[in-house]
Amino acid sequence: FEYASTAEDRGIEVIIAAAGGAAHLPGMVSAKTILPVLGVPIPATALNGLDALLSIVQMPRGVPVGTLAVGEPGAANAALLAAAIVSRGRPEIRERLRAWRASRSEEVLKQRVIRT
Repeated sequence: FEYASTAEDRGIEVIIAAAGGAAHLPGMVSAKTILPVLGVPIPATALNGLDALLSIVQMPRGVPVGTLAVGEPGAANAALLAAAIVSRGRPEIRERLRAWRASRSEEVLKQRVIRT
């Protein structure tokens, strides 16, 4: 509880909380802070993360958690979303994010297969 409730005082701007199974962590964190909380469901049970996804996405009103995809794709996108959130007040982060996205677009276009 202390980590989440003191996060804003320590200069943290966004929190990424990953959890599997019943996935209580993202909701608990959101209940203790007004900072943006991004929840990443982890495939930790036989349900391969579906249980965690449903737990995180179904937070009660007043406990907002931005829910991302299950597993590594969700973790990567949570990091990118967190960077986008903090970049609003930090031009250097915004420019690095723009450069990364542009390079990623170039990579995807190079891998494109033209089919006739």
